[in-house]
Amino acid sequence: MPQLNPDPWFSTLMLSWVIFLTIIPTKVLAYVQPNELTSASTDSFGFNAWGWPW
Repeated sequence: MPQLNPDPWFSTLMLSWVIFLTIIPTKVLAYVQPNELTSASTDSFGFNAWGWPW
């Protein structure tokens, strides 16, 4: 039964898992937070009260 012979596909399986476990997570984690987060000051917002003209 040729389906049970692991020689043709085992190296492809192992190579794909090596790629999935080493290269792809590093690329995905690079896009999680590309910039440093800065907290916005509440004093910098200049809210002008707008009253209804009626």
